[in-house]
Amino acid sequence: MKVVILAAGEGTRMRPLTTSKPKVMLPIANKPMMEHTINAAVEAGIKEFLIVTGYREDAIMDYFKDGSHLGISVEYVHQEEQLGTANAIGCAKGFVEGHFIVLNGDMLVSTEHISHLISRTEDAIISVKEVEDPSHFGVIETDEEKVTRIIEKPKNPPTNLANAGIYLFDDVIFEYIDRTGKSKRGEYEITDSLQMMIDDGLSVGYELLTTDWIDIGRPWDMLDANKVLLENIDNTREGTIEPYATLHGNVNVGKNTIIRNGAYIVGPAVIGDNCDIGPNCFIRASTAIGNDVHIGNAVEVKNSIIMDGTKIGHLSYLGDSVIGTACNFGAGTKVANLRHDNKNVKSMVKGEVVDTGRRKLGVIMGDDVHTGINTSINIGSVMEPGSSTMPGEVVMHRRKTN
Repeated sequence: MKVVILAAGEGTRMRPLTTSKPKVMLPIANKPMMEHTINAAVEAGIKEFLIVTGYREDAIMDYFKDGSHLGISVEYVHQEEQLGTANAIGCAKGFVEGHFIVLNGDMLVSTEHISHLISRTEDAIISVKEVEDPSHFGVIETDEEKVTRIIEKPKNPPTNLANAGIYLFDDVIFEYIDRTGKSKRGEYEITDSLQMMIDDGLSVGYELLTTDWIDIGRPWDMLDANKVLLENIDNTREGTIEPYATLHGNVNVGKNTIIRNGAYIVGPAVIGDNCDIGPNCFIRASTAIGNDVHIGNAVEVKNSIIMDGTKIGHLSYLGDSVIGTACNFGAGTKVANLRHDNKNVKSMVKGEVVDTGRRKLGVIMGDDVHTGINTSINIGSVMEPGSSTMPGEVVMHRRKTN
């Protein structure tokens, strides 16, 4: 059985992090998020993958290649335009036979759930999650055994079973995709294809998601996924740890990394290769630090993702944040992560202010951002790639490229 992974989109809601890389290649626990999806399928016994690519596909193909270095087989098919899920899945026609699984490259799904899908034999299986407010999702109706109707974002949901976007299909699905017309929003929806299958009397079942499932749709979702994945991090320490550094819990340290005296690190945490950490810094739990990163004297980092090549030299604080590649923090840069009134933090997505649902959120920082000394960055701020600040500047909401 093959797994088809949908990875063609940019992920516009993830900007500015996707300016230079596709969404599925953003790192979580120091690996591209799609690699975690692939690993879950591999642990379920699957070795063959077809990746549907589009936006900045070279980054995906350069990393995964033919999959042989990972002990798997990887093929690619290019989606010319992102015209909906049915259009994306339709790209797999001719590459798969019989039953196959469809996963999104920007979701975390468990090996256990994939194993359950593999065991099913119906013409199609829709993975569903019980949610408190199903009105924001596609919802299914059932006769307890089969799906009888699919409703997109209903005002009065008949059930709380939300479509999670994870499927098992027989290759008969391609006949129905070929018959699917555009929806009101101008896309070819796989749910329309599935409804036609149901109406024609084909067997469409469902599989309840009872394990961890995270749809990484906005930048702060990366922090939730990072926390979950780091809970399973091992305690491998390949770098140099000086005698007066303190590491508590599981802290994975990469090759040629040095943890200097006075560093205090609380796991779970992962630190990549060729990093310089300390002296006298405090790295708190649920932090992922990429390769070639410098964390200097009197720096505190909490519950954050720091991508490759970033430098946080000294006297800075960073909490609940996602930091892009090759950024540089001037001395004394401070990132606020909590409102005084304890209300949810708001941030910017596609030019609009949205409620993140989080009490704590720092900055979403694109690649190659440089801050001047004593810069203060307010909660939920977004900093565009290549932007910079003057010494002592206060960033309140958004910092555009200079």
